[in-house]
Amino acid sequence: MQIKILCTRWGHENIPIEAFLEKVISAGYDGVDSWLPENKNDRKVFIKRSKELGLPIVVQQHQAKGADIRTFCRSFEYHLNAAMECEPVIINSHSGRDFFTINEQLAIIDAAENFSAGNNIAIAHETHRGRIGFSPGNAKELFKLRPSMKVTADFSHWVCVTESYLEGFKETVNEAIRRTVHIHARVGFPEGPQIPDPRLSEWAEPLNYFTGLWSGIIREKEAEGISLLTITTEFGPPPYMWTTSPGNTPVASQWEVNLFIMHLLRDIIAPQQ
Repeated sequence: MQIKILCTRWGHENIPIEAFLEKVISAGYDGVDSWLPENKNDRKVFIKRSKELGLPIVVQQHQAKGADIRTFCRSFEYHLNAAMECEPVIINSHSGRDFFTINEQLAIIDAAENFSAGNNIAIAHETHRGRIGFSPGNAKELFKLRPSMKVTADFSHWVCVTESYLEGFKETVNEAIRRTVHIHARVGFPEGPQIPDPRLSEWAEPLNYFTGLWSGIIREKEAEGISLLTITTEFGPPPYMWTTSPGNTPVASQWEVNLFIMHLLRDIIAPQQ
């Protein structure tokens, strides 16, 4: 099994695309996790240079909008089609809204499955607050009704939503791991989706919990015999990143924290290969 560790574009929007991609390569990442730039020229540069550098892309679909299911599904399908322009290895999707009914959430999963089958692309529904699959309780219902649903495992959201390390949801977590095709490697804690700095000893408990989860997913995917697993280091900028007050200065460098997570993941992967 190949494991590719990707760099998030989130937080680096102001860096010119070519400079960002060169920075990604120099840092030792294997690919990028990004939405497609809206500007046509930027989009053309992003796609062209990523191909030239041999960087696989997990593309983000987070743009779909709509307060009702019909409007959302039309927007959803439009943005899925747009995402295919960069020939991604996976589409990571912020799917639906948490206030949609179960039947409405199932309609979004079905739309994704139809698109996936028609375009030979995996669509992973991120376990994200405010979206379908926002909690293990909600995900359990969706898993039961849609056996083929795939996910991006970002358990930092579930830890925050449930204010726990998911002790009461082991069966659902295991099922989510079975359905995982992509990982967002960010460390949350019961009161928030991102700890300030995983390099600090006072945050050892959540870091150890999440590294255990990531290691378990890697072992599970190896046992399944899949050919590729992608992982994005996804500590974010403010407001995910904590800041000082006054001044609103980030307490740590997002880039350095994600590099730390990348090297940590390399250490996790090495004994298993």
